[in-house]
Amino acid sequence: MILLVAVGRVRGPLEAPVAEYESRVPHYWKFGVVEVDAGTGRGGPVDAERVMAAEGERILARLPEGGELWVVTREGKALDSVAFARALGERQLHAAPPLVLALGGAFGFAPEVVARSSRRLSLSSMTLPHEMARLVLVEQLYRAGTILRNEPYHKGTR
Repeated sequence: MILLVAVGRVRGPLEAPVAEYESRVPHYWKFGVVEVDAGTGRGGPVDAERVMAAEGERILARLPEGGELWVVTREGKALDSVAFARALGERQLHAAPPLVLALGGAFGFAPEVVARSSRRLSLSSMTLPHEMARLVLVEQLYRAGTILRNEPYHKGTR
């Protein structure tokens, strides 16, 4: 089981592509998506620490019992598509507990969320908009499934 816990919703031009890949992922993995509210509120000055703490509480509250948490952050370790697929395949092979992939909000993750994670992944060393990061992540989940099944979607080396 893979659960994507994302801060905020996808809106605008990336909404359809994200939905498309999120509909493809279940062909390879038992998959779910949970969106938690961003802690930013409406208008006015924003206290980044308060926002991260509120989002962190919401993320941690959605972790299934025994679940393993991987956070997606630019400070994480970059994996190529094949290495990501292998990491997911290895978990699947050993009947690992549910995997939670967390995408944080505009200010990143609360320290408690990072401390709870067993792996920190990076999609890029650049800062990506939330919607774009989510698109890249779900596309890579789909790609990982095709790599593990030797399907023709992935054109790179295996």
